[in-house]
Amino acid sequence: MATVTYDQATRVYPGADSPAVDKLDIEIADGEFLVLVGPSGCGKSTSLRMLAGLEDVNEGNIRIGDRDVTHLPPKDRDIAMVFQNYALYPHMTVADNMGFALKIAGVPKTEIRKKVEDAAKILDLTKYLDRKPKALSGGQRQRVAMGRAIVREPQVFLMDEPLSNLDAKLRVQTRTEIASLQRRLGITTVYVTHDQVEALTMGDRVAVLKDGLLQQVDSPRKMYDRPANLFVAGFIGSPAMNLIEVPITDGGVKFGNSVVPVEREALTAAVDKGDKTVTVGVRPEHFDIVNGDGNGKALSKDEKAGVPVTVNVVEELGADGYVYGTAEVGGEKRDLVVRVPGRSVPEKGSTIHVVPQGGESHVFSTSSGERLSD
Repeated sequence: MATVTYDQATRVYPGADSPAVDKLDIEIADGEFLVLVGPSGCGKSTSLRMLAGLEDVNEGNIRIGDRDVTHLPPKDRDIAMVFQNYALYPHMTVADNMGFALKIAGVPKTEIRKKVEDAAKILDLTKYLDRKPKALSGGQRQRVAMGRAIVREPQVFLMDEPLSNLDAKLRVQTRTEIASLQRRLGITTVYVTHDQVEALTMGDRVAVLKDGLLQQVDSPRKMYDRPANLFVAGFIGSPAMNLIEVPITDGGVKFGNSVVPVEREALTAAVDKGDKTVTVGVRPEHFDIVNGDGNGKALSKDEKAGVPVTVNVVEELGADGYVYGTAEVGGEKRDLVVRVPGRSVPEKGSTIHVVPQGGESHVFSTSSGERLSD
């Protein structure tokens, strides 16, 4: 087990106009499960491959424990990698696949067999040890790839989108198994995914990247509750946070027929930047429906408050429902997503009126995208 440190680590591909990874600074604790997440092309897989020794580091350095491994070959880094495509040898049995790296390293057969059987017991693969990969399901193949990494007893696990080839139900099951296994083994793990739901449910901490730059690294709860900028706010969460540009007014911001209170410091910071508007972020679950039962019934004029939302689509998910609608905020038509009780969903084409819940709004600079509210 060991810590992992990215210290100003930079990767520039030949002929590229900008770095694929630009001055990455992250310290990963011993035994921590860190998830790198972001859209395609953000640099997350490149960051992982730099740690593995599969990509050069043009500037900065990378350390595993106290060792500087920046320019060491992969075989000398004491890491084990789990790939997206399993990378199993089709002509070998499960047992031979799992023990192949140990065989190449000259480990005695009896020791290899014991390590393989121990790993198979952990992964529930004991009865499949004599099968070939073609006789296994996708989830079982992924567990074999995990087993091959486990038997090596490395200092660091590296996982590059290992669940991408699995169906939705199996993804949920396998991500739970991976997280539980990592907790049990206590091996420092760096996990790459583009799926922010995976990131939030698996990682001790999550690092969000965009265009090769680290946007924020924090615990899943802190990142969800306090995103550092507009990009993180819009990326983390499913459905995504509603981001609405609204004018600044006395005591807060104008939201339809209501004024949403905003900290004076946030508004002052916006004005100091020359902004006449701010971008308010509201998660779907943090809207209050202010027209009674939420079924889109007509309101008398004196009852109206907040913003009228025309319901376009309703997703019914059992306990909850999500309304996808259109509202006019700040003089422009905007798409909004609102969570509603699953047994009290409005009808398509109806209108509901919503206001953000007190204390649950996030305020960002419209010009720079940085967070202004505490």
